[in-house]
Amino acid sequence: MKAKVKQIKQSVAFWCFENCPEKWTLKRTAEAALNTGCESVELLFPAQIPIVTAMGLKCAVTQIDMASYPPFVKGFNNPKYLPEVLKATRGAIDGAAANGSPSVIAFSGYRFRDVDNPAAGSIDAEEGMANCVAGLKKIAGYAEKKKVCICLEMLNTLPDPDPMKGHPGYQGDSLEWCARIVRAVGSPQVKLLFDAYHVQLMGGNLINQIMAFKDIIGHVHFSGCPGRGNLDNTQEINFAGLVNAFLEAGYQGYIGHEFLPVGDPFTALANAVELCRR
Repeated sequence: MKAKVKQIKQSVAFWCFENCPEKWTLKRTAEAALNTGCESVELLFPAQIPIVTAMGLKCAVTQIDMASYPPFVKGFNNPKYLPEVLKATRGAIDGAAANGSPSVIAFSGYRFRDVDNPAAGSIDAEEGMANCVAGLKKIAGYAEKKKVCICLEMLNTLPDPDPMKGHPGYQGDSLEWCARIVRAVGSPQVKLLFDAYHVQLMGGNLINQIMAFKDIIGHVHFSGCPGRGNLDNTQEINFAGLVNAFLEAGYQGYIGHEFLPVGDPFTALANAVELCRR
């Protein structure tokens, strides 16, 4: 029987469970989402979304499909890659709108002027911010028309041998920097993606930052810190406290579980959902 999640809507990031040792399929992930009381499986490409909607689930955030590189490498900060980024983002918006997904993900991109040749120089913070604002303004109206929110994600830039745990070179490694971009764009359909793992690694102060940016947070990700593991008592983040802060802030979106499960994946997910249940 599907459990009821009170107040906070919860979601499962498919890529984390697709890449766990058990290699869950999308259907298996959706079944686990239903059985733990989640309402969404997220970070799907548009073609994948009908699989979960047929099972009664949403896709809280739609992934963008870049022709090369992970989508966080080439972003809105670099005019060289902007045509590719805009095309991919527009495609994700179309897919989200067609399948009832409320949001698509977006990234600043790496600070390198040429991601194939980092020695060619870097984009400084002010230039990168101005480029992000200009680029997002080019597509904000389209997102408004389609009623889909573009969520700009901050990532940490700490070195890590696992490329999904740390992102050296990513420009948007400050939530305040990303928030300045969102406010400058000035669209109700351009917001922040607040990832507690990345924010914690880049300085913490999580609850104060939730309150400071509560009006522009469009989506939330949770994973254990350090290590991006399970949400349990080995972690330095008080997830229950964060859920309470989001409720106090009036947040009405989804919390996406984007952790790399340790041990039995279903047990890890069930425990995470229970921890965040209110």
